[in-house]
Amino acid sequence: MTDRAWFDAAKGDIPQWAASMPKDADGTTIDWDWVRSLDLAHGVGTIPESTPQSIHDALKADYATRERLESIIAQCNSAFMTDFDRFIGSYRLPRALAYANRRLNDNINTLLHLGEQQHLWAVSRERRGRATIAVLKPYSGSGPSNDDQGMLDLSGEAGGTSAGNTAAENSDVKFPTTVALDDVQDRTAAILDAHAERRKAQRFQKRAGDAAMARANLSGATSPGGAALPGGAAASGNATGHHPKPDWRDAYLPGRDVDAVMGIDIETTGIDPARDYIIDVGFEFMNMASPRPAGEPETYAYEQGYYAAGDAYGQSRLAFGVPPENAALGNALIAKLTGIDVRGRSSEAGYRLFDEWPQAQAGLLARLTQQPYVAHNATFEHSWFMLNVAGYAESYRAGRITIIDTLPMSRQWDLGAVPTNEHPYGDNTLDAYAKRQGALDSAHNERHLGLEDSHIMLVAMKHHLAALKAQGKGPWGSTGRAGVGGKSCGRKR
Repeated sequence: MTDRAWFDAAKGDIPQWAASMPKDADGTTIDWDWVRSLDLAHGVGTIPESTPQSIHDALKADYATRERLESIIAQCNSAFMTDFDRFIGSYRLPRALAYANRRLNDNINTLLHLGEQQHLWAVSRERRGRATIAVLKPYSGSGPSNDDQGMLDLSGEAGGTSAGNTAAENSDVKFPTTVALDDVQDRTAAILDAHAERRKAQRFQKRAGDAAMARANLSGATSPGGAALPGGAAASGNATGHHPKPDWRDAYLPGRDVDAVMGIDIETTGIDPARDYIIDVGFEFMNMASPRPAGEPETYAYEQGYYAAGDAYGQSRLAFGVPPENAALGNALIAKLTGIDVRGRSSEAGYRLFDEWPQAQAGLLARLTQQPYVAHNATFEHSWFMLNVAGYAESYRAGRITIIDTLPMSRQWDLGAVPTNEHPYGDNTLDAYAKRQGALDSAHNERHLGLEDSHIMLVAMKHHLAALKAQGKGPWGSTGRAGVGGKSCGRKR
C-alpha cells in the first residue's frame, strides 16, 4: 500500500466501528457518514479569506470539527479494547482521525495567530482544570500574549501562509474589531472535565456492582482474628515501610524474573497525541539480571558527557519533523525544555514526520514487541504509540506487548518517595527517581531528550532492583509477582 492509500483502507473499517461504537465519549450518537465524508489525508480544516469575519467563522468551524473528531477518538480505545469478539480488526481508523486532527489543530493555531496579527483578539494560554487552553480576549493595543508560540511569518515569503498574505500586504488597512469572541472560545477544558465525570460515574457504578457481588459470594469474608482470606481485597502492601495506596499503575510493576528490557522515551510538541507530534525518540536495551550480551560495543557517546553506557547496549536516537504550518508557529516551551526548535524541523527542511513514515513505525514496533519495554509514566508513551504506530494497538490487544513502568516503582518501592506538602504522593519524577537511585548526579537534571532520559531510567531501575533483591523487598517481597511482570493484555473470552 503506497503513500496515503491507508486512509481509504481506514475508512473501509467504518462499518466495523459503527457496529461496535455507536456513541462517542460525550454520549452523542456518531454520524459515521460525516466521518466518511472527511478528507483525512489532505485536511479537514477551513482556509478562510483574510477578512475578520472569515477568520472568525473559520475558527468557529474548526473548533466544532475538532470537538467532534476528538470525542470520537477518545472513545476508540475503550471500544477497541473491550471488543472481545473482535468485530474491529484494525486500529487504523483512529490513527487516521488523529492524523487529520493534528493538522486541524495546526490550522486552529494559525487562525488564532492570524486573528492576533489583525487585532481581532489577544490570545493567552491559561491552565483550566485538565488542560491548557487558548483564551481569546478583546484586543487592547498590547502585543500578542502567547509566549508558547513563535512568530508566524505573514510576509508571503518562505515560511508564510497563504491565509496571511492579504493582511501582510495591506498592513495599513484598519479592520473592524467587532467580531464576537464568545462563540470562538476553546472548550477543551470543559469537555475533558465532562469526560472525567462520566468515567468517575462509570467507576462508581462498577465498584458498587463489584461490592454487591462480593457480598453475594462472600469474597470479602475474613478468617478468625479479622485477617482477610486469601484473594481478599486486603492482600496488598508495601515492601519498604511506607505504604502508599495501591492503584491501577501497580499493574505495570516488574516481576522478580525481569531481565532483558528496552527503555524508551519520547519527546513531543505537546501532551496530546491527537493534537501534537513526536519529534524525538530514544531507546536502548539493558539486562536487569543476566550479563550484557557479548560483542556489543562497549561505549556510547551520549549528549551528556558524564553519562557512562555501562550495561546499556543497542542505543538509538531518532529525530522527526513537523508540518510547515506547525514549524512556522514555533514552540518556545518545547525549545526551552528540550532544546529542539521546531522552526528548524519542518518537513520542508527535509525532516520526516513520524506519522507519515511507515518504515519508522514498523521498525519501532518490531523492537517494542521483542521484549518488555520500560518507560517512566509509561501510559504517556503508550497513548502516543496507539495513535501513531501502525500495528501497535493490535499487537497490544493481542498480548504481544508488555509494558513496565518505573513511576510506580518509585511510588511503591522507593523510601525516598514519601509524601510531602509539595508532593502529596511523593516526588516521583524521573529526575527525582534517578537521583535517589544513583543514576543522575545531584548537580545535573533530567535532559528531556529521549535517549538520555531512557538511559538514566534504566540505570536507576537496575540499581533499584538490585537493592530490593538484596533486601527481599519489592518483587521479592510478600506481594511481589513471579515472572517478568508488567502490563500486558490477551484475548478475553
